Order: sequence, then structure tokens, then C-alpha cells
Amino acid sequence: MNNNKSEKERTWWRKVLCFFGIDALSTPKWSACLTPRFFIIIFSLICLSFCSFLGVAKYSASPSFCNSCHIMEPYYNAWKESKHSHVTCVECHYSPGEPETILWKKFQALSQVVKYVTKTYSSKPYAEIEDASCLRSGCHSTRLLKGRVISEKGVFFDHAEHIMKEKKGRELKCTTCHSQIVVGRHVEVTYDSCYLCHFKNYSIGRDVQTLGGCLGCHRLPEQPFVIDKIAYKHKELVVKRGISCENCHIDVVQGDGLAPHDRCFTCHNQPEKLTQIKDVKSLHENHVTRHNVACFHCHQEIRHGFRNRQNGKSKKVELTASTEKTRTEEYKPSVTCLNCHQRKHKGPLAIYTGKVGHLGMEEIPSPMYSAHVDCIGCHDNEKMGNDNGVFNGTTYITSGKSCVKCHGEEFNDIWKDTKVELKRTLDRLNEKIDAVYDLFKKSSLSQGELQEIVEKMDKVVLWYNFLKTAHGEHNIYLASWIIRQEDALLSEIGKKLNAKLPKMSSLPLVSGNYCSTLCHTKVGRQAIPIKVNAFGKDMSHVSHAIMMRCVKCHNIKGHKDVQLKKDVQISVCVMCHYS
Repeated sequence: MNNNKSEKERTWWRKVLCFFGIDALSTPKWSACLTPRFFIIIFSLICLSFCSFLGVAKYSASPSFCNSCHIMEPYYNAWKESKHSHVTCVECHYSPGEPETILWKKFQALSQVVKYVTKTYSSKPYAEIEDASCLRSGCHSTRLLKGRVISEKGVFFDHAEHIMKEKKGRELKCTTCHSQIVVGRHVEVTYDSCYLCHFKNYSIGRDVQTLGGCLGCHRLPEQPFVIDKIAYKHKELVVKRGISCENCHIDVVQGDGLAPHDRCFTCHNQPEKLTQIKDVKSLHENHVTRHNVACFHCHQEIRHGFRNRQNGKSKKVELTASTEKTRTEEYKPSVTCLNCHQRKHKGPLAIYTGKVGHLGMEEIPSPMYSAHVDCIGCHDNEKMGNDNGVFNGTTYITSGKSCVKCHGEEFNDIWKDTKVELKRTLDRLNEKIDAVYDLFKKSSLSQGELQEIVEKMDKVVLWYNFLKTAHGEHNIYLASWIIRQEDALLSEIGKKLNAKLPKMSSLPLVSGNYCSTLCHTKVGRQAIPIKVNAFGKDMSHVSHAIMMRCVKCHNIKGHKDVQLKKDVQISVCVMCHYS
């Protein structure tokens, strides 16, 4: 019974193996014989596997395979609608190279498939395009040889000049200007990168300075244009008369192209990488040169456009990162005060904060600045229009009332008196400067000595003009310090010229007693301490103040910052107290 069952099982297995070309012989040792069918099946399987592999490899290199992942749909659509729609994805994203390089990129692509299947992928994939892909044979291999070309928008451009040479210390790539993803314009020029390079860190407003200049990129229009029924030609205005483009085309640059630190967190969260944010050179090498990151991923946008008046309408063309917009609207001149009035408060800000290193002066901040008082703390008096009411704008001025609100009624005239005293001192200083120039013209000194005097006078005039335009009353301590340096230089020059110059030592801002005359006596404080302790002794301070200037003994650097000079015993005291 058992033998019959075993025989049936062997018969069933023998039929299965026989179907695959294996003839099983029923012998005590169990042996098998391979028939031709077996080899036919094996060969067919090998051929089928090989064909399947080729088919999968071919399909994986097609754009439709890329689009099989739903996250790739916007990129696929951008490619499909672009000029590069006849070029497959892998031709750009797999640069030509050694077989092992291509195999490595294939492995990377396979890993992306695994991530997609396991749902560990990023919703915003990033792919790079190397220059070698663009410049390969059959694509743009001759692009660098064409020299200066004109883009569709009439902009001059030389590929070799940008790719073969560093620009502003940066090594550019093809994708620096040809963005990798713009809807309908896949891997085509996005002008944001151009604007960043050509406009960032260059002055704008009244005198627009750009990298290469306006005519470095643009041609002068041939056609005349009409404004108020008068025809003009660009060549006549620009070439023959030397009129700058920005005289008519105002407000053509908008934005500063800064790179906010917050944008770093979009991609990075490693502390060691975020600490390198100030290493500008390394950042550009790593992002632009090595990984082809688009400039405006880090930098804020700079917009560039022009406004052209036509028949009472203003046609404004504005080029942006994603598209180029042309719109027609009612003509409204885009006028900004900054075209003429630039950095008008730079001087007052410098003297208020005491940051005057550019003048070769010591930093002496205003006590108000040290107390963190902002400009609006004093400039709180609203003024509508100018004196004759023509100007309808609003500005904020300061007055005695500004001092009163914080310091009390006794400070009502302090601001006005300070301005008057400063003006009186500067007028006297100007007279002394004029006297030196008169003597200079009649001088018989050598050329070398005269040159030395000229250099000193240049300093004096620079400081004088600074105090005039910066409104020295914003920081009377620094203003007094600068005036004393000027007076000392002028007196030194007078000795060189062997002439007597008008003395200014009696003026409070020169003598140093402006603290008592302008402030202390008026607000009910003790003008000058009667007695002080110096060098271990009690001495009469009043008598010394009457006999000599405050600055003979003290360095006055601010409110209650009246330091005794280190060498005062040798340079001053010994004059009277020799014993």
C-alpha cells in the first residue's frame, strides 16, 4: 500500500520535471537526464531577462518615467513646454563622463526610486546640471566660441566672458543664469541672477553705477521717441550730449539683493554649517560653483525695468525671476527724492554717534546717544511745509521744548544757545582759515614746507565743512574736540608762516569751559567746583580755571568725563610751581 503511494508521488514529480526538460529515471539511486527542452527554456529565460533589462533601462531614461512620480509633475510640465522638450532629462542631468561616474549616478537615481517606494522622499527634489552637459557635442559645444551675442530681449552677452573668467571673485556656471526650473522656460535665462551681479553693491539713485554700465548690456534704440509732441533720439542725447540714461529712466533698479540669514535654515540646520555664514567666499564656492544653486535661492530679488511714456500712457517692462511682465497704466512719473537727496543725514548721524574715524578723530559719542536716545526723541516737533507754505510735505524738527520734556523747564534755551555759540565759534574759525590762506599766498617758504601746510589746511577745511554740514550741536563735546584740533593746527601753521593769527582761546568751545557757560550756570548747577583734590592735595579749582583754559589740564570727552591729563604736572603745573 505504502509502496504504491510513493510510486504515485514519484510519478507526479517526474511529470513536472519532464515538462521543464528534465527526465527523471526511477532507479534505486534516483538519476535525471537533461533534454533539449531544458536548454531551450533556459536560453529563453536569459533572452527575456536581457530584453526586460534593456526595456527597463530605456524606460528609466525617458521623461515619462520621471513623471511617474507625482512630485515630478511641475518639473515635467516645465520641461515639456520649454525649448528643451526634445532633449531627455538624463542628457542634461547625467553629464558625459567615465563609465564608473555614470554607474554611480544610476545608483543615485535608483536610490531615489527606493525612497519614493518607501515614502521617505522629499517633496521638493533637487537636481544639478553640470556645464559638461550643456557643452557636450551636439548641444551647445560651440557656444563659448560665438563671442558677443544678443539675447531675445536685446541684451548683449558673451558666454566665454562669464564662464571662462571669474566675475566679482565668483566662478559662474551655466545654471547661474539659466535657471533649472521656470514654468514654460525650463533651463532658460532668468534675469534675477544677472541683476544680482550687475546691481548689487553698486550705488543707485541719482548716479546709477552698474557692472558694465547700461550700454554694456543694452543698445541705444534707433527709433525716435516723442514726448509732448517733440521727437528725440537716444543717440543725440546720450552720445553727442553725454546725458546719462538715469537722467530720464529713473527708478530702474529696485531692491538691494541682500541674503537674509533666515534663508539658510530652508536647507540647513547643522550648527557647524551655520557658523560659516560670514565666510562669503566659501559660501559661493560651495553653493554656486560646486552645487549650482540659483543665486536668488539665497538672495532677495533685485528688480530692473524701464518706464517709457507713450501717448500719455506709461509702458513699464519689468523682468522678474519667473516671468517677464509688460503692462500699460496711466502715466505717473516714478520720482523719488533719493535721486537727488542721498544720505542727507549721514553727517548728523556720524557726529551724534561719535563714529568719525574717517576724519582721523577719536570716537566721542554724544551723551544722548550713549543713553540710547533715538533721533525721534528730540525731533518731535511736526512742521508742515516750508516757511512760505509752498512745500506740502511733513518734517520733524527739534526745539527747546524737546529738551524740556525730559530735562525740565530750565533747559528751555540750552539747544538754541548751543547752536548760537557753535555758529559764533565756526565764524571765528572761518576768519582764521581765511587769514592763513592770505598769508599763504604771500609766503616765501620752500615747496616742501608749503606742501606740508597745504596738507594740514586740507584737514582743517575738511573738519570745518563736516561741522557745518553735520550740525555739530548734535554732539557739542565732539564738536568742541574737533574745533580745538583745528585751532591747534592753524596756530602751528601761523608759527610756520611767522605771523600772528586771530586768537580763539577765549571762546568756550576752545577753552573748554562751555560746560559751565552753556549749561551749568543756566540750569542752577555749580559752574566750577571751588576746590578739588589732585596729586594728594586740596587745591583751589576756581583760581586755576580763571588763570588758564580748562583743556590745559583736562581731556573733555563727554558729560562728566573730564579726565586729568597724564603729563599735566610736567607740562602745566611746573610752569608756576617750579619748586
